[in-house]
Amino acid sequence: MATGQLFSKTTQALFYNYKPLPIQRMLDFDFLCGRETPSVAGIINPGAEGFQKLFFGQEEIAIPVHSAIDAACAAHPTADVFINFASFRSAAASSMAALKQPTIRVVAIIAEGVPEADTKQLIAYARANNKVVIGPATVGGIQAGAFKIGDTAGTIDNIIHCKLYRPGSVGFVSKSGGMSNELYNTIARVTDGIYEGIAIGGDVFPGSTLSDHVLRFNNIPQVKMIVVLGELGGRDEYSLVEALKQGKVTKPVVAWVSGTCARLFKSEVQFGHAGAKSGGEMESAQAKNQALRDAGAVVPTSYEAFETAIKETFEKLVEAGKITPVKEVTPPQIPEDLNTAIKSGKVRAPTHIISTISDDRGEEPCYAGVPMSSIVERGYGVGDVISLLWFKRSLPRYCTQFIEICIMLCADHGPCVSGAHNTIVTARAGKDLVSSLVTGLLTIGPRFGGAIDDAARYFKDAYDRNLTPYEFVEGMKKKGIRVPGIGHRIKRGDNRDKRVELLQKFARTHFPSVKYMEYAVQVETYTLSKANNLVLNVDGAIGSLFLDLLAGSGMFTKPEIDEIVEIGYLNGLFVLARSIGLIGHTFDQKRLKQPLYRHPWEDVLYTK
Repeated sequence: MATGQLFSKTTQALFYNYKPLPIQRMLDFDFLCGRETPSVAGIINPGAEGFQKLFFGQEEIAIPVHSAIDAACAAHPTADVFINFASFRSAAASSMAALKQPTIRVVAIIAEGVPEADTKQLIAYARANNKVVIGPATVGGIQAGAFKIGDTAGTIDNIIHCKLYRPGSVGFVSKSGGMSNELYNTIARVTDGIYEGIAIGGDVFPGSTLSDHVLRFNNIPQVKMIVVLGELGGRDEYSLVEALKQGKVTKPVVAWVSGTCARLFKSEVQFGHAGAKSGGEMESAQAKNQALRDAGAVVPTSYEAFETAIKETFEKLVEAGKITPVKEVTPPQIPEDLNTAIKSGKVRAPTHIISTISDDRGEEPCYAGVPMSSIVERGYGVGDVISLLWFKRSLPRYCTQFIEICIMLCADHGPCVSGAHNTIVTARAGKDLVSSLVTGLLTIGPRFGGAIDDAARYFKDAYDRNLTPYEFVEGMKKKGIRVPGIGHRIKRGDNRDKRVELLQKFARTHFPSVKYMEYAVQVETYTLSKANNLVLNVDGAIGSLFLDLLAGSGMFTKPEIDEIVEIGYLNGLFVLARSIGLIGHTFDQKRLKQPLYRHPWEDVLYTK
């Protein structure tokens, strides 16, 4: 067991099993104490590597994350404290692994319920190798103004209230972590505060004992008096009694053993800690208090008198000139987390993203205000979901049916078109689904599938300006612009695109008005008089009919319609639809186990 001070203002720790709150509390304490470096050197999270972002005062820092204890110790050789937040199932194994590292000097085990046989092995190894185990079932320990373990001393407000941001003159050791917080407060009220405080843990076999730490305190010059809080059960306090009797402790000791109320119960009482159970008269609180009193410790008559006993002992040391009370200092202000400040109404913070189409807060996601459960219960289809997410409203059923028909008709157009060809070549190169899909989608544009918006835009402008088909087509010709939505490489006037015919038939049956479509047909009649391949293609059909859908439904204003066309909503339909086919081509090539594609020489014109 170490014989002197465990921690200092340069002590650094490795934190096992990432827990953001206790780590952040350690870093906030560092900043409060004016440390130059964070006390957490690295985090060990089995199976994970990288960095975790946390705050050191106002500065955001990245703390390295390691997947193994030995790797972390090798990367941070000056970190000599191992803070173990593992569960009771793995705490013993990870603690032993840490103790076996030459760089680790102190191991704190937070978990309760570690098997006693495992704890005994840890204790034996630590003592044989002059190392310190704090715990199991501990909140940890603190050296005021220098270093703290995990959640020791609780919140920053409590730490400031207990004056733990600077060292005092009192060494304190307890079994209970919760009562430690209470005593830190008590000691701060009646003395100049804590120098070092340790909670050894409430298990039957603590890794280090009350007397271990009292003997350490006796060797630390800055510690002028010692406060001990024990509890009924076990015989740990008697080792302190022997040390007092043998004169090994020369500094004043104020002690109290809690649990005197146990005698009021007729049967044996198990208090909160595993070790807080009296196994006989010697393990009772009364017997321990008397033994300590007889050995020379200051022991009050009750817990209520404990504070007075601490105060009187401190004042005597001050009067004797053995303690010069620490001058009070003002600790720095810990920056408040943004989320906390927002919740308390202290600050206003701008958001970084605006979303009006969906909301994943609450019990279930909503699309345009419609809960997911309602979408399922009402039997909504893909067209309905598109109407909510794209247009932010529930369109009539004929509108959503039309959207679904467009998706079905445009899902694929065989393996020879540019998009499918790109996807097939990429899939045969062994690339993943997303890569194969994207290569196909990137071909969509003015020459392939991306003319729907342009067709709608030009047809709408011409119709709204009352241009005759002749004026429209010839005007476009003079500008050097092909009429979007007109023309096909295969289809002719005597061999119309079946997809166009299906869309027109559906619209004439269900749409209130098809004025834009009829105008597109009139344009087609004129262009066919010039060339037999200048037919209305599927882009032109969808573009003109979508104008009729928007205008005829009565759910969109003219500015909204203009905005929908301008933004590119209609091309979105083709992108969504063709993604289905491109994904199918990817799966088809992989299923067929097709080799890398190489274009045949005979299909290339080599020329100078």
